[in-house]
Amino acid sequence: MKHHQRGMTLIELMIVIAVIGILGALALPAYQDYSIRAKTAEMLLAANGCKTAVNEAIGSSSQPDVSATLPKVCESQTSKYVASVSVDANGVITVVGNHEALRGSTSASANAIALTPLQTGDTAINGSTDGGKTVASWRCGPAANNGLPLKYLPGSCKAS
Repeated sequence: MKHHQRGMTLIELMIVIAVIGILGALALPAYQDYSIRAKTAEMLLAANGCKTAVNEAIGSSSQPDVSATLPKVCESQTSKYVASVSVDANGVITVVGNHEALRGSTSASANAIALTPLQTGDTAINGSTDGGKTVASWRCGPAANNGLPLKYLPGSCKAS
């Protein structure tokens, strides 16, 4: 008599469940990092209006000292993922993320991105002396205070 096997044995079923568990354990952290990077991309998008305002304030000034003007060129904005946007006297834009929306980052305070206006190369704009000059590019990265960890920065920010 031939004996035909029907279905899976208990051992085979346990192996399948273990493999699914291992794959899930590997995929979940990668998905969480991806999710936070997508949310930080909105933080960068919130800074676009400020980048334009800083470009105009620096480039169209007839005075070399624009340090008093720059902090006023951009009103703070908030959204689901953005707690605030501010500009300092040198035109550096700091975007602070809403930690409740960015769950999964390393700490409650590590949630800020800085965008620094550059002249040529890697020389940052100086608000006291560079009025009337052109902003050639922007450097993106973690803010000096409470900076978002590098692994959460979107690809467009890492390449800048």
